[in-house]
Amino acid sequence: MNAERAIQAIQLAAERRAEAAALRQGAPEDLRVACLEAQKEGESITRIASAAGLSRQGVYDLLEERP
Repeated sequence: MNAERAIQAIQLAAERRAEAAALRQGAPEDLRVACLEAQKEGESITRIASAAGLSRQGVYDLLEERP
């Protein structure tokens, strides 16, 4: 029975890993869109960077990315 629980734990961990990978793929684009919207609304790059946990250069780099 312990082996079966171990296999179930592995399967659950694999599912969680797949979900996390899917989120990581969409997150940069979501962040870029949100930063663009904030910039359009007049927020400073400094404040956007602080909210995003990025440097100002990181925000500029992100805003220049294209999907």
